[in-house]
Amino acid sequence: MKIIQSLALVLTIITATSCKESKTKTTSEKVSEVTTETKKEKEMNVLFVLTSHDQLGDTGKKTGFWVEEFAAPYYSLLDKGVNITIATPKGGAAPIDPSSDSPDAATEATERFDKDETAKNLIANTKVLADMNADDFDAVFYPGGHGPLWDLANDAKSIALIEKFNSQDKPVAFVCHAPAALKDVKGTDGNPLVQGKKVTGFTNTEEEAVQLTEVVPFLVEDMLTKNGGIYSKKEDWAAYAIQDGNLITGQNPASSELVAEKLLESIK
Repeated sequence: MKIIQSLALVLTIITATSCKESKTKTTSEKVSEVTTETKKEKEMNVLFVLTSHDQLGDTGKKTGFWVEEFAAPYYSLLDKGVNITIATPKGGAAPIDPSSDSPDAATEATERFDKDETAKNLIANTKVLADMNADDFDAVFYPGGHGPLWDLANDAKSIALIEKFNSQDKPVAFVCHAPAALKDVKGTDGNPLVQGKKVTGFTNTEEEAVQLTEVVPFLVEDMLTKNGGIYSKKEDWAAYAIQDGNLITGQNPASSELVAEKLLESIK
């Protein structure tokens, strides 16, 4: 009788232990599922860097950033749940190129921007570029317009920021004239960042078409080629974007959404 009672006690202990392990495993599996779900829904943070320069050389005309090149990527990313921070070298209001705000340059994205008071407020109150830290973002994007040729091309804070993003192997994206910001940027090997990489940007013939070849401080196509970039392009005004590693570049305003798509795929 004592033997039977002892066997019953052992079986009870084994059963209880088995149930406890089962519950522990189930809980662990649930935690794993939650963790996986959290990873899928991770926050994506992208820094937009705009120009602060508003003078078109010595022409007496205004320049700045090109609205389409900001608006199309802005909404493409925003609609996918990306958190966007906007900064400029000087902070405060980012100048809009008047030519990009005309009816001739209007697109679905620019029309949406015209009605978007939240976006307009962000443009009117940009953060100071020097206060931005690459550690806080998954990628950086530079819209174009002629302004970057004068300020971002030579801005030490911008150069250092791009180099830090690149050293962290995070996407660095540029469209149209914005690749001007890469002029003095070095890669981790100390050579120009674009050296040996496939790149594009506003073409010499597109610059001729807008009659600013003699106004701008340098031509984007020539600079990229001089720095060792493997430059390619499509016909003038055609949408074209190319990615080489974490470097993404687009040819002109029509290419801005393509650049945004490549950037988004890179940070998902």
